[in-house]
Amino acid sequence: MSIEVAVRASAQLGEGPTWDHSSSTLLWVDILASEVHRYAPARDDDAVLVVPQHVGAAKPRAQGGLVCNLRDGIALIDRDGAKSWLVYWARDGVRGNDAGVDPSGRLWAGTMRYDQAADEGWLARITGDGSAKVMVDKVNTSNGVGWSPDGRLMYYIDTPTRRIDVLDFDNATGTVANRRLFTHVGNTDGWPDGLTVDAEGCVWVALWGGHAVRRYTPAGELDREIGVPVDNPTACCFGGPDFTDLYVTSARVGLSDEALADRQLNGSVLVLPGAGQGVPSVAFNG
Repeated sequence: MSIEVAVRASAQLGEGPTWDHSSSTLLWVDILASEVHRYAPARDDDAVLVVPQHVGAAKPRAQGGLVCNLRDGIALIDRDGAKSWLVYWARDGVRGNDAGVDPSGRLWAGTMRYDQAADEGWLARITGDGSAKVMVDKVNTSNGVGWSPDGRLMYYIDTPTRRIDVLDFDNATGTVANRRLFTHVGNTDGWPDGLTVDAEGCVWVALWGGHAVRRYTPAGELDREIGVPVDNPTACCFGGPDFTDLYVTSARVGLSDEALADRQLNGSVLVLPGAGQGVPSVAFNG
């Protein structure tokens, strides 16, 4: 399978790729640089918006603009660039991390401690009117979240557990139940980070420290592993005109000078054309 460079970059902590099909662009963030990027493949242009705080994820809004999972809460950015808080939950030593939008347009936003010292993170559900509720607590590093094509299952990663979990999801009420193991990543295979779910219900996950992206069947069985030329792939999503191109973000933070010299694509965004069949993302309804 061919692997191409979509955006040659030096992101400290590239994360959260999301294909915005309304504009045919890829949203992604550099968390520690407080940057939201919008990459337009047709123009080979990567525009950068600097936000006031570390940004774990940025997602399109149904009415235009962005919703961002910032250090201190959930912020809205309007089409004209105006910024406002939707939810403010600042806690010392804690920041926002990965996020996803469910089939009904609710945002699911995770948090984590900077030092990852204790299970003080959470996964919260935020509706368009700003109502917020913690749905999964005692989380260390809240990362990938995604939904099955039929909207009946939610997949979730708390990275240090090396698990991908699955929960029953009620789309009408936005509630989850029966959290259980979907699959476990081996102790020498890297750490599960961001994920996406394809049209066949298979789960794709980026392996931090594993130099690879994996695809698991709906039964939780390893179906495919694709090596990538970066040490720390962080997350993945499908995009492009037919949602067949797999975009993969990566990070440079914590790598040695030797690793950075040997693998100069660390921090770039990669693309694997024709990797599979994705589904359109849903915009936040706020």
